[in-house]
Order: sequence, then C-alpha cells, then structure tokens
Amino acid sequence: MKRFFLLVTVLCFLLAGCGFDAPSTVSGTSTEIVEEPSDTASVPESAQHQGELPASQPFDVRLFAMDTYMELRAYGDGAEDALQAVSSMLTELDQLLSVTDEGSEIYALNHGEGQPAAVSEQTYELIEDALALSRNLADALDMTIYPVSRAWGFTTGSYQIPSDSQLQALLPFVDDTQVVLNERDGTVRIPPSAELDLAAVAKGYAGDRAAEMMKQAGVRSALLNLGSSTIRTVGVKPDGSQWRIAIQDPQDSSGLAGVVTMGEGAMDTSGGYERFFTGADGETYWHILDPKTGYPAKHGLISVTVLSETSFLGDGLSTALFVMGLEEAVRYWRANGGFEFILIADDGSLYLSEGAAERFSPIGNYENAKMTVIKP
Repeated sequence: MKRFFLLVTVLCFLLAGCGFDAPSTVSGTSTEIVEEPSDTASVPESAQHQGELPASQPFDVRLFAMDTYMELRAYGDGAEDALQAVSSMLTELDQLLSVTDEGSEIYALNHGEGQPAAVSEQTYELIEDALALSRNLADALDMTIYPVSRAWGFTTGSYQIPSDSQLQALLPFVDDTQVVLNERDGTVRIPPSAELDLAAVAKGYAGDRAAEMMKQAGVRSALLNLGSSTIRTVGVKPDGSQWRIAIQDPQDSSGLAGVVTMGEGAMDTSGGYERFFTGADGETYWHILDPKTGYPAKHGLISVTVLSETSFLGDGLSTALFVMGLEEAVRYWRANGGFEFILIADDGSLYLSEGAAERFSPIGNYENAKMTVIKP
C-alpha cells in the first residue's frame, strides 16, 4: 500500500459525514472522500471548501483494489448501477493484474519460464499500451522493474538496502523491450527471470475504463478517486462548477501544497513520500526506482503532478517525469506536449507548465514558494 500519500479531494459542498462503508456498497449520502487511516489521512478542515449542496443526489462506492482504497462518486440517473458495474470491473482487473495472486494472468506470465502465455483481451491491451508508452519515455519507465523493487522490499514491506552486486545481477532483466506480444493468438512472452508489473499504469487504465463506463451509462458528473494518486473525473460538478483537487505537501504529511481546478480529465501524482524507509545510514530510500541504476530516483524532484485527458497517460508520465528530473522532464514536455505538469523540487520551489499555472493555487508552505512558469 502507498504510505503517507495524501492527494485529497476538496469537494465543494457541505460535508455530512466521513468514514468507510463496507467495500463495494453504494449510499446516497453526501460524504467526504476519506482515506483509510492505516494508509493515509482524512482531508483537514482547512482544505474544505464550504459551498452549496449540489441539487443532484450523489452515490458513493468504496472498495479496496490494486493494493489501495478507492472511492468513486457519481451523480444523477443511472449513477448507482454504473458504480456497481465499475466496482465489479475494478475487482476483475485486480484479479487479472496482481503480481502476487497465484490465480492472476500476470502471475502466470511471470512464472511461465519464458513460455508464451494466453491472456485476456483487456490484459493484452493494457500490456500493449504500457509497452508503447514505456518505449517513448527514454528508459524512465520500465514494466519489468519488479525484481528490483522486490529486492528493496517495496513489494513486501520488508525494507532493505540491496548490495550493488545484487542490483547489477538483476538489472539485465529490467528491459521491457524483450516482452513479445503475439496478436494472432493473444499470447505474451517474457524472458526467463524477468517479471512484468503494470502498477505504474494499471490504475490509470482502470480510471479511463471507469470513466467510459460512466458515460455510456449516461452519467455526466463523477469523481473517481482510485487511491488518491490517480483522480479521474467525468464532466464537471452537478452545479456546473469545476472540481477542486488538492496536492499533498511532499515535505509535510499533514499539509497541502496547492489546489488544482479542473473539469473532465485526469490528475495523477507521484512522490517520494508515498512509500519509503530510512536506512541505518540515515538516508531516505523511496519506491520510485530508476530503471537504469536500480536505485531510488533522486534527480531533484520530490513530487510530480500530471494533468492530462487520460489517466493512463498521466499515471505513467507522473512516474517517468519523476525519474527524469526537472530538466529532462521539461525537455520531454516541450518535445511531446499533450499534458500539463506541476513539479515540486527538493528545495521547495515549484515549476509549472503554462497551462497548469492557470489552474493551480499554492497554499500552506507553498504560498510564498518560488514559482517558475515553463512555456513551450
């Protein structure tokens, strides 16, 4: 589970209560989206925007999937049924993509000793899209990083600092260009000793599928919180105003860095504070690893937020830009476009793309921070 990750939703209506219902249940109450205390914290009162209650009745579904707590909210006719369908879809994806569940397709692929394995259409589609994205990101994102992550204990919670020789022995297997897709028979093959992990894009993919299901069901307003690091919206709020989403202060687990105003789209954040440990040497080691070195990516950034049309793109890019560091991230954006970004450097300064600057308001410790607006 992600640790201390606090990207929280700032919902512009009066809050009637808090807490989790039983997983996968729907209620019509106007409740705050609250993170499970064991993983994150609730929205502080200072972040709550007091406004008018929306005319449309909200429906909520809460569940645990993809190693995180999710809360989905939708409004209007068809919202309740759509949420139940989306909940079932998320549970199914979780079962297909888990790296630890012996019944999952990814587990079977990872333990197939290099033999082709048949997978479902949706797993094949996700792997295909993930590899295409990875190959456009200059080694900053790799879907076969799992053995290295496990060596650090980030997949088990038993944290340790692997030796350099151990990492050097694992790095040859971190190369998702060696993953072979066979469209004719729907099979996937990875080299022996390599292991595929789609965690960097799975929630984004799920968010886009959920949004599409909502729209097909006639839902025009929904806020999909897929574990806080991935937020996907459908339309705007029922009263016609835009959503307000807060970004966690990466240097203060109880604070916020700013609020983003957005309509339909996606907002994805990656930060070194999500899952980390402090070694006996006093150094902080976080779970975002550089595929080229096998070590935690420390290139000057401590938080990366991506605003994009799809959560699949934003999910993958937020991790990749973090690995790239400031200068390379800006170069990538200028060369490719298609998204906006909010970068927080380790000295507390802010770097925003021109489009993001129009939608972002710093708060807390960042109200007086140095802010640089990057133009194309």
